[in-house]
Amino acid sequence: MRPVALERIDVIVPAHDEEATVVECLQSLLVAREQLLRGRPRLECAIVLVLDDCSDRTAELVAGFGDRVVPLAIGARSVGAARRAGAERAMRPDARQWLAQTDADSTVPMHWLSEHAEAAESGVELLLGTVVPTFADFSPQQRRTWHRTHPLGHLPGNVHGANLGIDAALYRRLGGYAALREHEDVDLVQRARAAGARVEANGGLAVSTSDRRVGRTPGGYAAFLRESYPAGR
Repeated sequence: MRPVALERIDVIVPAHDEEATVVECLQSLLVAREQLLRGRPRLECAIVLVLDDCSDRTAELVAGFGDRVVPLAIGARSVGAARRAGAERAMRPDARQWLAQTDADSTVPMHWLSEHAEAAESGVELLLGTVVPTFADFSPQQRRTWHRTHPLGHLPGNVHGANLGIDAALYRRLGGYAALREHEDVDLVQRARAAGARVEANGGLAVSTSDRRVGRTPGGYAAFLRESYPAGR
């Protein structure tokens, strides 16, 4: 893919009852957006928060951000459907665009969007980053084990929807996210690789994510933590 200057980056964030974490998530994204626009002032950047069948205060808290965040309400109870709806809301067919993905229980570093922009403009079509748990419910031994098995710069062996970016043109060619209740991120990446897309991983691009052992789906990252780092051990 020939590198072309970006015109916009849109961030897609699915949320289902995330009142405990959504404010911190959005605050981190706004800081990353400010950092991005400081270096690329002509770039457009929007944050789309998909409220998927929320019954708690998530929608109210998102509304507190005003026009800095674009809310989108759906009732699918499916993270794949939520990411797909967010992408459809954000897509601009006439723009050179990048879609960055994270989760409402995660926070991104200040340079997160800037690194996505650099990858996109270098010709990367799909960017994979890693995640780091918050360690709030990790024992000291579990924390030591984590750092030993995930050294700084460790390239992710798994796909994390909480830290992923894709060129909008590739996203359209692939037909977008499937409306799956889990592993929609893995499915998208598998199709991108099968299509011969340029997929790269950045081990230094880490997102902090919840260390809860019971997630919104049976599998996913929470299941990995539950099996590998049981609570109370």
